[in-house]
Amino acid sequence: MVPQILITDDHSMIRKGLKIYLQLNLGNKFVDETSSCNELLIALKRKAYTHLILDIILGDGSALEVIPTIRNLYPDLKILIFSMQAPEVYGEALKQYGIFNYLPKSAGEDEILSTLNRFLSNQKNVTPMGRVANTENPFSSLSPRELEVLHYLLKGIGTKDVSEQLNLRMNTISTLKNRILSKTNSPNMKHLMELAAMYNINS
Repeated sequence: MVPQILITDDHSMIRKGLKIYLQLNLGNKFVDETSSCNELLIALKRKAYTHLILDIILGDGSALEVIPTIRNLYPDLKILIFSMQAPEVYGEALKQYGIFNYLPKSAGEDEILSTLNRFLSNQKNVTPMGRVANTENPFSSLSPRELEVLHYLLKGIGTKDVSEQLNLRMNTISTLKNRILSKTNSPNMKHLMELAAMYNINS
């Protein structure tokens, strides 16, 4: 079967560069692009893709918000995370959804080429995501839901708006916020934001 590839990233240059790379270096003609969680779900509904190359942080939210739906509706879709986010932070959350493949955007050309080749050949565990190397990262113990809330907290969005965005009750958001602060040993939001910047956790 010829791979039908979808790239989802909120940066146009990254999408287009990766698309050209797949077409010129790997001969993959069937490559489409989307830039947000909403566009991603619409594209998957319209066309049967075999492979998804996905960033974690998108323009309208975190990919963690839509991955459960994707996994439920398209269980055979192969997913590769292509991101600048720390694998030791998001690895455990993604493994809960059966996603084990990760390619850092900072990777060299040889690594990108070999990883994409293996991914499109449906080889498992291309580059495992998990709590590798930096086990002292204070964000590595956060659950998938806590990571979703963290995304909005780092944007400076209030509890009420986060609850509306994630369709959760305000007291649930408050509880999750307190857990995030506790797990990261942050006495307040200012410290949490500074800590996120230190560990390259982006909103």
